[in-house]
Amino acid sequence: ELQQKVEETEVLKMELQMLETERVRLSLVEEKLLDVLQLLQQLRDLNISKRALGKILLSTLESCRDPQPGKAQLLEVLDTLQQELAACELLHKQPMEQAQSPRSLSNPLVISC
Repeated sequence: ELQQKVEETEVLKMELQMLETERVRLSLVEEKLLDVLQLLQQLRDLNISKRALGKILLSTLESCRDPQPGKAQLLEVLDTLQQELAACELLHKQPMEQAQSPRSLSNPLVISC
């Protein structure tokens, strides 16, 4: 009976460890998703074209077509999308363009990624 209790305890410890690992993984996914959403919001506020956003998304999906071994595919896609969005020229030109002419950002065809 004591042996059975010890085995049950070990099983519960393993399950708890698996749950904690999953919680950490989901927390990382949530952080990346929030970063991606913030970048998308910034780009929307800067009137990025739907075509430019589509190109960024397609580029991300293309680069993640063959998942890297040992890396969670969802996290890899989010990482890549975050990098693609952060590299968008519009985000880096925005302060300079606003200082020069606030109207230049009203036309999404003038500045594109």
